[in-house]
Amino acid sequence: MTVNDIVDLRSDTVTRPSPGMRQAIAEAEVGDDVLGDDPTVKVLQVRLAELLGKEASLFFPSGTQANQTGILVNTRPGTEAICEANAHVLHYEFAGAAAWSGVQLRPVATEEGVLTADLARPYIRPESPHLMRTALICAENTHNMAGGKVMPLAVLEELRGLANEHGLALHLDGARLWNAAAATEVAAAEFAAQADTVMVCFSKGLGAPIGSALAGTAEAMARAHAWRKRLGGGMRQVGILAAAALYSLEHNVPRVAEDHARAKRLADSVDALDGFRVVAPDTNIIMIDVERDDLTLGDAVSFLEERGIWISATALGQLRAVTHLDVDDDGIERACAAFEELAAR
Repeated sequence: MTVNDIVDLRSDTVTRPSPGMRQAIAEAEVGDDVLGDDPTVKVLQVRLAELLGKEASLFFPSGTQANQTGILVNTRPGTEAICEANAHVLHYEFAGAAAWSGVQLRPVATEEGVLTADLARPYIRPESPHLMRTALICAENTHNMAGGKVMPLAVLEELRGLANEHGLALHLDGARLWNAAAATEVAAAEFAAQADTVMVCFSKGLGAPIGSALAGTAEAMARAHAWRKRLGGGMRQVGILAAAALYSLEHNVPRVAEDHARAKRLADSVDALDGFRVVAPDTNIIMIDVERDDLTLGDAVSFLEERGIWISATALGQLRAVTHLDVDDDGIERACAAFEELAAR
């Protein structure tokens, strides 16, 4: 079985650059970005700031580093940040808030991964000489481990109001903000307007091989630039990657809704099978509960892999499949057929 025979649904990070993106990479004008000389990075940062309605943005090698920088510029050591209980910043960034910012993350349990103002309010600590200060609310849209759940704009607006009420900053982990925008037909800038800082990824669903960005005020991005340097995120002739990100914004953001349609097709098919339960996905992530005592997650993953369908098992005890631009309608039909075969065994 060759790589072209595999339907890789493990993540939307597994995409490979298209021929057009590879051409953009090859033709990119570059310079030393650490010295401020890379023209393609400059174009990307201006373009992204415009798309998000922010004063400035900064290109990062990873979403984790950009998220952690967002926490750094919005807090002081010894303070606390509120986040959803299964947030990426809490579980998948290697205790970065504690290690780099000296910030404690306080998780808030939710039913569907949507952190509302009503749920967050009781976790804001009152002024007291005996308690640490709450400094930040971290929101995530879409929510990765909640199956690509969208945080509606109205919910984010209420979180902004809560933050304002208590003098808190709001950071938005918008790794898949383009998916939220496509699912709701709300411009990404409207979501971003509610946050002091917002992180977006170019390598999740948009097809770029590497890259994320942080956006906010010009003053915040100046401080973020210093933190990026300290964290080892300075890159040299990185215009080759910025060119891929620019290409993704122009060509791949408009087609994100196609991934959502394919995710719904797979989700509906699997949910109709005995022994499987799927919550209808908001976007491109499908979380699958296996309700059979004779089938482990590992066995299911192995069975599907033998048939060229790659998915993953999560720490929350579910199967996870993610659609993206490298999976077409035929790939989804192959996945549906493989799940039907699995259900029949």
